[in-house]
Amino acid sequence: MKLGLTANPGKPEALRLAAHVLERIGDRAEVELSTEVNALAPDRPHRPLGELRPDVLIAIGGDGTFLYTLRRSEAPLLPINAGTVGVLAGVGKGAPDDVDGALERLLSGRYSLEERMKLAAEVDGHPTADVTNEFVVHSAAVGKMGLFEIAVDRHVVGEIRADGVIVATPTGSTAYSLSSLGPIVDPSLEAIVVTAIAPFRVQARAIVVDPLHTIRLRPLDADPGAVVILDGQEEIPLRRDGEVTLYRSPRRATLVRFGSQYFERLRGKGILPWSEEAGSDRRGADLPPAA
Repeated sequence: MKLGLTANPGKPEALRLAAHVLERIGDRAEVELSTEVNALAPDRPHRPLGELRPDVLIAIGGDGTFLYTLRRSEAPLLPINAGTVGVLAGVGKGAPDDVDGALERLLSGRYSLEERMKLAAEVDGHPTADVTNEFVVHSAAVGKMGLFEIAVDRHVVGEIRADGVIVATPTGSTAYSLSSLGPIVDPSLEAIVVTAIAPFRVQARAIVVDPLHTIRLRPLDADPGAVVILDGQEEIPLRRDGEVTLYRSPRRATLVRFGSQYFERLRGKGILPWSEEAGSDRRGADLPPAA
C-alpha cells in the first residue's frame, strides 16, 4: 500500500500529529510526503500534492487543509482533524487512540470510500480548479453591494442585489452557505445550492437545483468589478459584465471513512438546526430496529 502524507505547516499540532502518523506507519507502507511538510523528515524526498500518486492521501489540519488538498489531488483522502471544527474529518484531534485505531484499520484495508460531488467553473471562459465546498462571486469593493444576474441553463431567471452569491455543493451547504441562512443538504445527495450573501431584499431565499443544470452569474453594476473565490481560499478577479459558469464536475471528492455517520459527525459542532442538548442522557443510543 502506498500512502501520501500532508499537513497544515502553519499548525504546530498538525505537524506534531503528522510526525506521530509517520512513526506509527513505520515500514508497513510506502509513504510519499508533500512539500507542505518539508520540515518533516527532511532527509526524505518531498513532492507537490498534484504529483503524489498514493492509494490514500492522509491530510492533517482543519477543513481549509482538506479543501486545499482536494483541489490539488484526486486521491482518496483521509482527513484527520487538527483544527477547530473539522466537519469533513472522521478522525479527531486530542484522541491519539482514535488516530492510531484509524491507521490500523487503514493499513489492514478495513475502511470504505465515500464520494462527494464537486463543482467546476469557467471564469470568462477559462476553467478553474474544482471545488468541494463552494464558489463565491462577491463584489470586489468591501462593504458595497453589487447587482448580480443569475441564469439557469443560459436562461436569465432574475437579478439580486447583495454582497455576493454563493454556489455550493451539498458538502459546502454546512459552510459559508449555512452562515448566509442556506439549507443543510445531505452530502449523499447531488444538488447545487444558490445562496445570496446579505441580500438587500430581506425575503430573499436560497434555492436548491438539480445538478444537471448550469448556473451562470454576472456582476451587472459591481464597481470596480467582482471576485470569484474558490473554497474560501483562492481568488480570481472578474471584470464588470464578466461571467462565471458553474456546473457539476465530472470529478469527485473521495473520502476515507470508518463507518461514522454524517449526522453523527455534525453533532456537537453547533451546526444542526435542532437542539443537541435535549435528551443528552440518551446521547449515543440508537433507536431499536423497526418491527
